[in-house]
Amino acid sequence: MRIGELEKLTNTPARSLRYYEQQGLITPQRLDNGYREYDDYLVDRVLQIRGLIDSGIPTRIIKQMLPCLGKPRTIVVEDADPELLAVLARERDKMNRRIDCLIRNRDAIDGYMQAVAQASPAQAGASARH
Repeated sequence: MRIGELEKLTNTPARSLRYYEQQGLITPQRLDNGYREYDDYLVDRVLQIRGLIDSGIPTRIIKQMLPCLGKPRTIVVEDADPELLAVLARERDKMNRRIDCLIRNRDAIDGYMQAVAQASPAQAGASARH
């Protein structure tokens, strides 16, 4: 697929996709005319990369994690960098805190919606349609 299709499938700007390539996070094939050709597996890879970036993990660390993102996973334990492991532990802990916060917020929204539904069935039906 071309960059425009990958852009649409992943909702990732072409500029970001080219940056991921520059950083060594994805590697498209090059056609004779110089156009990039992306393999189908890169859709999931780009989504994973975006999720990690959105979680605050820098691309230099994501690059080191790439073997863990593929299937089959090829993790080389002998090369584990203690500094990288410490950074990953901190990032994981931040993610867990954000997940906990999101769960609390989701539960609060559910509670509010349930209270509205119990207080006014017509109101709950109207809000469900929007």
